Amino acid sequence: MSAEERTTETVPEWKREEVDELVDLLEKYDSVGVVSVTGIPSKQLQDMRRGLHGSAALRMSRNTLLVRALEEVDDGLEDLTQYISGEVGLVATNDNPFGLFQQLEESKTPAPINAGEVAPNDIVIPEGDTGIDPGPFVGELQQIGANARIQEGSIQVMEDSVVVEEGETVSTDVANVLTELGIEPKEVGLDLRGVYSEGVLFTPDELEIDVEEYRADIQSAAASARNLSVNAEYPTTQTAPTLIRKAQGEAKSLGLQASIESPDLADDLVSKADAQVRALASQIDDEEALPEELQDVEAPAAAAEPEAEADSEDEQSDEQEPESEADADDSDDDEDGGDGAEGLGEMFG
Repeated sequence: MSAEERTTETVPEWKREEVDELVDLLEKYDSVGVVSVTGIPSKQLQDMRRGLHGSAALRMSRNTLLVRALEEVDDGLEDLTQYISGEVGLVATNDNPFGLFQQLEESKTPAPINAGEVAPNDIVIPEGDTGIDPGPFVGELQQIGANARIQEGSIQVMEDSVVVEEGETVSTDVANVLTELGIEPKEVGLDLRGVYSEGVLFTPDELEIDVEEYRADIQSAAASARNLSVNAEYPTTQTAPTLIRKAQGEAKSLGLQASIESPDLADDLVSKADAQVRALASQIDDEEALPEELQDVEAPAAAAEPEAEADSEDEQSDEQEPESEADADDSDDDEDGGDGAEGLGEMFG
């Protein structure tokens, strides 16, 4: 009998059953992660488990069994074994890793900090009335570094006071004062150590992104690309309508400047000729030399120089229209090019 067979025979039945259950769990989901449960009270852990129900499954077991299950499934999940240390569990979901990370972060709750723990950030006693009657507590506040005094019949903190800096160990005195004030300086929750999904191993720093900022960056990049395409006259499904409207505007401006007779330009040519006649009539001093309908005519304020107006319109079409048209084309983008933004929204829930 081989050594491997003898080792297998010595494994208790309950351990084999436990590993089998873990393997079944891991094979049901698209994304699997390792979370730390250190320092989470049992009641809060149960609340978190219930909060994940329907979207993710949390399973804890002995670390050796978790490792064995991950290695047995293989398929890349064995990469998660590097995170199996201390008090950990497995979390499995069909959501994408970014959505899972966001959900776990939002499920964290404030909690008091105990003496001997390391401050996760600067611990501040805020300025204001503590609501505590005058007594020895003011001395306890001052002893830990808070600017406190008795004022208006109660103990007040005169300014925001940092009593423990990030990374420092919390003393017994500080922990007692914080408990008395009801300050809960740390967050308790499932800390994601790593997630394996679709062949990729994600770490928390890769998943911690500002979704709205990322969405805005994508939208800005899409708008810039659209404007570049329009300015370079490079047709795409998204920019073709804008390029056609731009070309129509330029053709109309050219037709007006060249006085090309066309049914599409007739009204504009008549308006242009009328403006030119009025501008010319306004410059003739002898009104009797003018037909009666042109006497007392003043030059149109906005059309004294029809050619200049046409030139201005043409220049706007050449220089400004791509950007403004791109903005006007947002409705088209919502139909033709909005799939990317919509997909991003689905990714992040």
